[in-house]
Amino acid sequence: MELKEQARVATLAHKLGDTAHVSGLAIRLARLSGAGDRLPEWLLKIAVERGAAHYQRDFDASLPSDNPAISDEQVGVALCLGQHPYHLDNLRAAAQLLSSPRVDAAKLCRFAVRERCEPVLLRPERINAHVRAVIRTLQTDEHQRGRTGGTETG
Repeated sequence: MELKEQARVATLAHKLGDTAHVSGLAIRLARLSGAGDRLPEWLLKIAVERGAAHYQRDFDASLPSDNPAISDEQVGVALCLGQHPYHLDNLRAAAQLLSSPRVDAAKLCRFAVRERCEPVLLRPERINAHVRAVIRTLQTDEHQRGRTGGTETG
């Protein structure tokens, strides 16, 4: 990727109106995984392999294989780091991976706070306008269902 192209890629932090910090977790995972500068791509691949199957795609065969020393919590949090280029599928894959019963909530919270990505996990609707619109629609529908007292059965 040329320098001009890199300048046009918005980071997640920029998208959220925040400043990205250099993550110690990202540095550590880039080294442990062997992915280096391709860490975001590797993280998505690993999230898919570990259960975020909705985001299955053909990944570059040269990406390193999974490293079991890296936890699901670390992969999920690293996908939400503000320093990475903004790709909504990365955040969605993180959400799917982190919804696994294998994830330790306390461990996840520690990583999220340390890596300054708790706002992404707490308020995913900030990520894009479409998600906000969907949430508003669901909230309106929920309110209307509650007001009528009816419930749907399937």
